[in-house]
Amino acid sequence: MAVAVVSQENVVPLVSRTGRHLQRYNKGLRQVVGCIPYRYKSAEQGSLGDDEQELEVLVISSQNGKGMLFPKGGWESDESKTEAALRETLEEAGVRGTIEHELGSWNFKSKTHDTHYEGYMFPLLVEEQLDIWPEKNIRQRVWMSVPEARKVCYHLWMKEALDRLVQRLMTAQQLVEGEVAPCFIC
Repeated sequence: MAVAVVSQENVVPLVSRTGRHLQRYNKGLRQVVGCIPYRYKSAEQGSLGDDEQELEVLVISSQNGKGMLFPKGGWESDESKTEAALRETLEEAGVRGTIEHELGSWNFKSKTHDTHYEGYMFPLLVEEQLDIWPEKNIRQRVWMSVPEARKVCYHLWMKEALDRLVQRLMTAQQLVEGEVAPCFIC
């Protein structure tokens, strides 16, 4: 009898985490984390040049059907901020990749509930797009250009996070090309 050994590293749970008993709060604000999944159109990875059209971001449909957004959800007490962001992105968008330095934090009020949030966003350079993921049957995912994403994104704070990502990537590209002197006191 043959026995197959399956690495748990690549196994994706087919259900999302649910419940709020582990949910984090800070001064009454529910803490949420998420990612802006991105990739480059050109074969030359990491090259934006002066054209943000070379960058594609992955947006997903909201559960209530009101617009598109970036994957995000509750940061729970048994995980780090980056672990939560990676988990939410995998559950909602079905992608994995390299998470990068936090883009910032935003305080905002839900458009549909009387709840206030503290949200954190991270860039995620996508390395793998799964065919099956936990929320596949309740969400649509769409790769689009940055200008398209700005138009369809439902949340102002997420648009601000997207602008920070684009600025960061363009500045990094200019540094590589020697167009901008590095700022060591920033």
